[in-house]
Amino acid sequence: MDDQDYSDFNSDTLEGWVIDKVDTWESHYVTNYQKKHEEYYRLWRGIWSADDQENNSERSTIISPALQQAVESSVAEIEEATFGRGSNFFSIRDDIKVPEVQPRNEQEAQMLQMARQQAGQEKAKISYLQGKLTEDFKKAQIRKNVSEVLLNSAVYGTGLAEIVVENMIELIPSVRVTQMGAEQGTEEKNRVIVKVNPIQPQNFRIDPAATTVDDALGVAIDEYVSPHQVKLLQESGVYIDTPVSASGNNDSVLDADHTLTQQPKDKVRLTKYYGLVPRHLLESFKSGETELDEVDRTLAEIMELSPEVVPTETREDSGPFYVESIVVVANGSTILKAEENPYYLKDRPVLAFAWDTIPGRFWGRGVCEKGYNSQKALDTELRARIDALALTNSPMMAMDATRMPRSLRGADGGIQVRPGRTILTNGNPNEVLQPFNFGQVSQISFAQADALQKQLQTATGAIDSAGVPGQINGEGTAAGISMGLSGIIKRHKRTLVNFQESFLIPMVKMSACRYMQLDPESYPVADYKFEVTSSLGIIAREYEVGQLVQLLQTMGTDTPMYPLLVEAIVDNMNLGNREELIAMIKKAQEPDPQAQEMAQAQAQAQMAYQQAQTAAFQANAEESTSRARRNEAEVRSMVPKLENDRLNAITNAAKVESSLTRDDQKQIKATELAIKERMSNANIASTVQSVMRDQDAQREQQLALLPPAN
Repeated sequence: MDDQDYSDFNSDTLEGWVIDKVDTWESHYVTNYQKKHEEYYRLWRGIWSADDQENNSERSTIISPALQQAVESSVAEIEEATFGRGSNFFSIRDDIKVPEVQPRNEQEAQMLQMARQQAGQEKAKISYLQGKLTEDFKKAQIRKNVSEVLLNSAVYGTGLAEIVVENMIELIPSVRVTQMGAEQGTEEKNRVIVKVNPIQPQNFRIDPAATTVDDALGVAIDEYVSPHQVKLLQESGVYIDTPVSASGNNDSVLDADHTLTQQPKDKVRLTKYYGLVPRHLLESFKSGETELDEVDRTLAEIMELSPEVVPTETREDSGPFYVESIVVVANGSTILKAEENPYYLKDRPVLAFAWDTIPGRFWGRGVCEKGYNSQKALDTELRARIDALALTNSPMMAMDATRMPRSLRGADGGIQVRPGRTILTNGNPNEVLQPFNFGQVSQISFAQADALQKQLQTATGAIDSAGVPGQINGEGTAAGISMGLSGIIKRHKRTLVNFQESFLIPMVKMSACRYMQLDPESYPVADYKFEVTSSLGIIAREYEVGQLVQLLQTMGTDTPMYPLLVEAIVDNMNLGNREELIAMIKKAQEPDPQAQEMAQAQAQAQMAYQQAQTAAFQANAEESTSRARRNEAEVRSMVPKLENDRLNAITNAAKVESSLTRDDQKQIKATELAIKERMSNANIASTVQSVMRDQDAQREQQLALLPPAN
């Protein structure tokens, strides 16, 4: 450890060490942020202060509602995106896979069945946990408190909340059966509930060098509470039962609303510290010792002067120097609670997120800071116009004081001009009295005020859909509105993602872990992965619905994508019966069982008809083929027969003449060769015709397979 770490031994008591840190961090906040945050709060509330006066001649105290509209519109957009779909603003990731393999033997079948049963049980636990968390979040009013955190973030730039665990006594109506009969009454049921308490920035203290809650040495919630709240926690055993007195400090940075003329007097300063504290101070408090013994003092002095001379074994034996703890101090001097962090994850029960992150800083940039300069310029323009109207609208007269009656000179500040008033003059009234005015107010101030309001909307990115046509880039066309809305939606989406990752998901996870630790009978203990189910905001949904409607107009009702687009349009609408409409659309997309059976029967009948038609065509083709072959065989058999008859006739004629000459023998030989050649040609022609008939038969079969024309 370095010298800075061991300098913490300068504090002899745990409460002194904690309050010293808290006061130092408070000084840093007051110097750098308090005045800005108070002004942002006043501008959002519309409360005028003398600090808002730009010059001595300014008399009007009006504050334009432009910044109020920007804050509320931006917060409403994030709230709608988070809670617009009902209470199920989160879900639990279901990554359990059911095995779908085929078992090869009986043992594998049993193992597969056990795995499927276990997977089903895990899925049931996930569904139960989500429903149980949703129910408890409703009882703890999580939505209301998260909305307040969002509002603080938009005004001050950073949203802060504390996760608090309380024991709640729940009264349940019941009927008790006795010997006298049934008695109606209530039963008390003790249960644990986790709440989200919003924190004002003036009540939050953090290490100035830290950028997140986890990176800081510690964080503290320093606020005023009623004495009875401390007494109730002492009676329940949460706090140490020690006397705590109420203070009446009327000038403090810790007051919840600094605009009040008179602050509450009966209050207790309660400082809750979450973070690292020196181990020896915590152990000394637990053991009842308030001072270090002589050995510890000597060791502390040695380590402070030269920590490198201390043996490593000595440091390791004493344990780590810092320990994560929770310390509660009343009025800066009385410890009500001091213990090591009792939670499973050793996490600090404080959440923070910035509306718009500033690199290297814990405190963020909110809507009020973005629109601050435009708001101040707009207020100055409006006040100047109102002051000028007071000079032009109020009747004024210039008078000759020497010719006025003495009784009216200096009376109640001069003569008041009003209808029906009689004014006495010493002489001609036309010479004594003359109407007087400072001219007319320039009409250009209207255009200037409108331009400043547009600048504020540009700076904050907040706009209502009713003012879209004339307030986005000065374009009233569809293309101009689309381009302007796309930029606004992206800015809201950026804030929404930051809110989900830095606040919403950690809040759900931390609450679930608290329930698992303190109420294990109702909450199954496991490492669950939580996800948010946030969607688009109001403006984004309206913009997307418009795009879908335009796309829907480009296609017919028989297009496969048509019902899907209709479902998407209904899903983006904020309707009370949205789920019922979506269910009806999905049901309409499902095929009718009777129509499906009829279509299947028609398809089978059509297929049977085509098969019968194909078989008939094949039978006719085979019959024609056999007939052609028979005719061909008859023709081929007739040619050799005729040649044989001719040869026999020649042979018989030669026998009649009793001898054959050489010429007769040559003729007979030539005839035999001709017969053989003709028989060979006939065989070739028969083969070619057979091939052509086969091709024709195949073509007819293919044509028969085609569906008949309607």
